[in-house]
Amino acid sequence: MVELKFNSHGLIPAIVQDYYSKKVLMLAYMNKESLDITIKEGKTCFYSRSRQCLWRKGETSGNTQQVVSIRTDCDRDTLLIEVIKAGPACHTGSESCFFEDIVAPETEEFSYENLYKMLVGRKTEKKEGSYTTYLFEKGTDKILKKVGEECTEVIIAAKGGDKAETVFEIADLLYHITVMMIDAGITIDEVTAELAKRHIVDHKVKQEKMQ
Repeated sequence: MVELKFNSHGLIPAIVQDYYSKKVLMLAYMNKESLDITIKEGKTCFYSRSRQCLWRKGETSGNTQQVVSIRTDCDRDTLLIEVIKAGPACHTGSESCFFEDIVAPETEEFSYENLYKMLVGRKTEKKEGSYTTYLFEKGTDKILKKVGEECTEVIIAAKGGDKAETVFEIADLLYHITVMMIDAGITIDEVTAELAKRHIVDHKVKQEKMQ
């Protein structure tokens, strides 16, 4: 293993990042024992400076973090851990611990997670004139009909070989699928977790074939 530089208290800062979105989720500290546990168990384990004890992420909340990779910086005194998360990282319920702006961007950065939250808002806080609110008010059958229509549009565009049109129709389909997910009470994390399970199984199968 790479020789890491722990501080005078035997700790090293660990930045946790979402493997898929690359969003920074949290900053915590590890000692040698918690790092060894993290590597062995494949889930994040940290050292609490306030309680002076080890703590496994999600041991009480269920919001675990499955480790994909662990890297160190050029000085070997900081860790970057990529994870597949099951639930929010922050104890406040926020996806990331970094949600309070000191200097905010002029426009909000687009992300699928932000789109999902916005669409949830169109359901919980109805907005007059909103197409999304209209779909939720019309109900499940209308939403499913639109998903079916958009699937057909994607197929027609792809069959025609028009890349720009296909991209446009895929975006429409993803939007309507997201509305369908919200209507059915399905979260992004649940879909991501299912994809992650398949990815892990596929990786194990490939490794077994190589042996």
